[in-house]
Amino acid sequence: MTALPQSRLDRVGRTVLALCFVVVLLEGFDLFVYSTVIPDLIDDPDWHLTASQAGRIGSYATFGMLLGSLAIGTVTDWIGRRKTVMACATWFSLLMAFCAVAPNPTVFGLGRFLAGLALGGLIPTAMPLVMEYIGENRRGRGATWMMAGYHVGGLVVAALAIAVLPAFGWRAMFWAGAIPIVVMLPLLWRYLPESVGFLLSHGRRAEAEAVASRHHIPLDDVQPDENPRADRSAGLRTIFGPGYLVATLLFFVASFCGLLLVYGFGTWLPELMRKSGYGLGSALTFLVVTNVGAIAGMLLTGPIADRAGTKRTAAIWFLTGAVFVGILSIHLPAVLMYLAAALAGFFLFTAQTVLYGHVGYHYPSSAHATALGWIAGIGRIGSVVGPTLGGVLLDADAGVWSFYVFALAGLVGAAAMALAPGASRSRWPLFGRAGSPATS
Repeated sequence: MTALPQSRLDRVGRTVLALCFVVVLLEGFDLFVYSTVIPDLIDDPDWHLTASQAGRIGSYATFGMLLGSLAIGTVTDWIGRRKTVMACATWFSLLMAFCAVAPNPTVFGLGRFLAGLALGGLIPTAMPLVMEYIGENRRGRGATWMMAGYHVGGLVVAALAIAVLPAFGWRAMFWAGAIPIVVMLPLLWRYLPESVGFLLSHGRRAEAEAVASRHHIPLDDVQPDENPRADRSAGLRTIFGPGYLVATLLFFVASFCGLLLVYGFGTWLPELMRKSGYGLGSALTFLVVTNVGAIAGMLLTGPIADRAGTKRTAAIWFLTGAVFVGILSIHLPAVLMYLAAALAGFFLFTAQTVLYGHVGYHYPSSAHATALGWIAGIGRIGSVVGPTLGGVLLDADAGVWSFYVFALAGLVGAAAMALAPGASRSRWPLFGRAGSPATS
């Protein structure tokens, strides 16, 4: 990872973080907007959607994200990180407008799939930029603050839906997500720098010198990124080899369950609560408080994982999140229900991030990228299955069992992390400092 002089990090780092936070917020808006409009889509007399069909449409976006995350490295090699971030944000914003005018479910589903291609590539491209410019000692805060933007987007879309949906309908929600790029694209073009380390690693020294000069960064202080064309076969042999195979398979299971919950439960929460007897406004409020909990989880979990260990924290987070999902199936006083929703968001939406943190310390440094890529990739399969599963459960009129199936996914994730081996260090690489006791 590139190291930049601290004298330039404060201003440039804040700018890069702020810009990436906003585009990740827009991504969160795009992904959560579908969960807010599902009740209206199912009730639309012209579309005649069943819950299963709505679930499949929800999976189109996550399948597109899977393909987009696989292809983004090639796109980045071609046009660079800065332009890739701008292209992704512009592409999924345009597809929001496309969905706003879709005449039927088929065209709408196509729009969601195409949007997913850009959604899958944004965070893997924006994160290295933030990590480079925020500074060596601030990467933990930079990573979580940027990722908090995703759930701020979910919070914004849920709050907006409470006011907009009854008055203007579901199409207005997609227009609301499409318009901000008109302001953001000029700001990204003007203020978002390219990665100097990325340019150097790709042999584009003249461009690196230009960026370094513009931001007053001594080029000699910059280390090139790892060669993206390096042979990854050694990493594959490591993660599937003796001493790591069992852990790799268990991480696959946990990652699958984690993203099944994030995208399945997250997509269907308003409709699940509506089926439980809550009005649409109240059901959307559950999405608001769930994202408030998720934001708190992103900001507070890191220091906890530093102290308790990433493996233990991930297992407890999956388990506790599953418990609160189950509690949502019980009719309790409203304040307790909202508290359960907030705590479900706190634990479930953060457990996957802690899992990634543990992976960063479990494998040797030469295999980190390969391990994380494979484990995140398997998780993406869960993100495709989750929305479809929720639709099937609702069409089957599963009632409280819909909550219990999602809770079961959390329990399986917790068991996988509990059974996984520990690592030689417990501190979360996004938050901790060097040197710590063994992971428990």
